Amino acid sequence: MSTRTLISPATLARPRGRAVYWTVFTAVVVLFALAFLFPVYWMVTGAMKSPDEVTRTPPTLVPEQWHLDGYTDAWDLMQLPQHLWNTVVQAAGAWAFQLVLCTAAAYALSRLRPVFGKMVLGGILATLMVPAQALVVPKYLTVADLGLLNDPLAIWLPAVANAFNLYLLKRFFDQLPRDVLEAAEIDGAGKPRILWSIVLPMSRPVLGVVSIFALVAVWQDFLWPLMVFSDTDKQPISVALVQLSQNIQLTVLIAAMVIASIPMVALFLVFQRHIVAGIGAGSTKG
Repeated sequence: MSTRTLISPATLARPRGRAVYWTVFTAVVVLFALAFLFPVYWMVTGAMKSPDEVTRTPPTLVPEQWHLDGYTDAWDLMQLPQHLWNTVVQAAGAWAFQLVLCTAAAYALSRLRPVFGKMVLGGILATLMVPAQALVVPKYLTVADLGLLNDPLAIWLPAVANAFNLYLLKRFFDQLPRDVLEAAEIDGAGKPRILWSIVLPMSRPVLGVVSIFALVAVWQDFLWPLMVFSDTDKQPISVALVQLSQNIQLTVLIAAMVIASIPMVALFLVFQRHIVAGIGAGSTKG
């Protein structure tokens, strides 16, 4: 069966049609690339300009003189190593807790099929309809009563209850080949062994996507860490950039934002295969 496209194969077979197609295609790709990459270029080069040049009107596309002092000053004056380490600890803990507990809950709802499992899943998904801002006060009171203020557990424990990632994992587990799991049961493997030896290795794409979502959510969160970390030395990078931005030159602040974004960009570049594979995971059964 032939596939319908905007341009017919007959048109593409002609030299003129092929030239027009590739010209339009290249122009669209270049425009989208510029739209996404130009803000990144502007931020990186803005930190290399002088304080007067970065606020000049009209702005300069290329720095008149390249200064790297903005990056070194940001690294030292804003205590970026300490705050980056705080963010890594908070994000890694939230990722580990979320991956373990969400995977176990999704596997139980998908394969163990407990009593009232559909009602439990429906209640979990209903929490997606509640605005995150409406839960801030109850979460804060709970954390304060438990004495977890200025403690990484204040970030880790609330991050566990992620309904979207749990549903994403459950949908993937629902579509795993039943024959493979039944063969493992015939061989005498129990439910935990099946999860560890069969389900998890087959679920690497979706686990990669869930991991990215978990890490990015903690890395870019601002309101919740601002509330639970009153101690400046324990604040993550997202809060520290705002708290320490007063009396700091604009070029130094821009450089600090560039440095803070590098880990997430590197994470995406390293795991982009898993992200793309995970997006398509579960789209077809089998």
